[in-house]
Amino acid sequence: MTTEVVIDLSQFYSNTAKLSELNNYIQKAKSMAGDGNNVTLTGAAPVWLYLKIAHALHGKARKLIYNSPVTGNILIFDHSSE
Repeated sequence: MTTEVVIDLSQFYSNTAKLSELNNYIQKAKSMAGDGNNVTLTGAAPVWLYLKIAHALHGKARKLIYNSPVTGNILIFDHSSE
C-alpha cells in the first residue's frame, strides 16, 4: 500500500528560505517523503526550493505532485506501475 505524504515547504523556514540551509531542507523533505510514497509538495516557498526538493525526491517518491490554490494538483512525475 502506498502512503500519501504532503510536504508543506513553507514550514521548513521562518520568514525567508536561505540557500545556506538548502542541504537541511533537502534532508528534511527526504525524511518526510519516505521511500516509494506519493508525495505532494505545497506551501509558499521560492521556486529554487521547489526545484531542488523535486530533484532530490526523484527516485525516492513513487509519484510527485505540486499543489497550490491557483493551479490545483499538477503531476510532476509518476513512476507507479499501476
